[in-house]
Amino acid sequence: MKDFELDGWDDEEASTDAATSLTRTAARVEEERQALTEQALAERITAAVNAARPGVDKIPDPVDPAGTGNLTADEQERLDACVAGIELLSTATWVAGKSLDTVATGRLFRKLVHKLEPERCYTTIEEWAEIEHGISRSRCSQLRDGWQIGEVLNARGYKAPEGQVRELVPFFNRHGLKAAVGVYEMVVQAIGADKVTAKRLRETVKLFPGDLALSDEDDVNVIAQSLAGAIEGATPPAPKPSTALPTELKREVDRRSVALADRLDRGRIPRNEVLTHLLAAFADERDSRVFDVVFERMKTSNS
Repeated sequence: MKDFELDGWDDEEASTDAATSLTRTAARVEEERQALTEQALAERITAAVNAARPGVDKIPDPVDPAGTGNLTADEQERLDACVAGIELLSTATWVAGKSLDTVATGRLFRKLVHKLEPERCYTTIEEWAEIEHGISRSRCSQLRDGWQIGEVLNARGYKAPEGQVRELVPFFNRHGLKAAVGVYEMVVQAIGADKVTAKRLRETVKLFPGDLALSDEDDVNVIAQSLAGAIEGATPPAPKPSTALPTELKREVDRRSVALADRLDRGRIPRNEVLTHLLAAFADERDSRVFDVVFERMKTSNS
């Protein structure tokens, strides 16, 4: 019996082909596994983005209260979702402000065709914002003025609403960004972040002396300490003279106004109308009778 022969069979070549085939198969399996891994990762990322994405659809619909006592677990969850939605307002405000300022500074609107006058392009950021996005000129300025303060405060962990930031804008314009943030930081250190209000910031800014000098090279916390020291060393402003009429005088004026209305055959005469005529008579150079009476009364009261 003849030995069975395989023409052209080479053990080394066969081994190489087999190894190559196995390598290709392993590579293909690895590619498929990698593709599945990337797809799963992409799906997880998409799901996370959708979960974090703000939107009206994420806010629960308005419903009547479950009762008059403590909030139920469902009501608390609804409240938390709504508060988170409200807090997004500040972030969105500064995102819009920075966007407007970037477009304005780089004049990125210069080649955008005017929606109502297609024969020309927009010439100002205010025009573009108003026509394209319904943002009024004054609102555009407000957003652009405050975003830097809002951004820094947000980075420092403060959820400062627009009303609070707006109170710091004039101070920012005079003394710089760090100084404005320093004011906020000073108030936080004094009363706590949860008690900061726009009114408190407005009142604080009024306390600083007119010759206030700050270095923009200092740290914000150092500036906050300097501001606190400036307030402590400032001379309290003199109280403004009161323009309110004494109660007794108000009653007498109202009584005389009724008598005046009777003589004129009219209904009630407002106090302001009487005051207007009185001042006009006092200023009348052709008839000095009211002036003379006021003069005599003032001379008597000062003697």
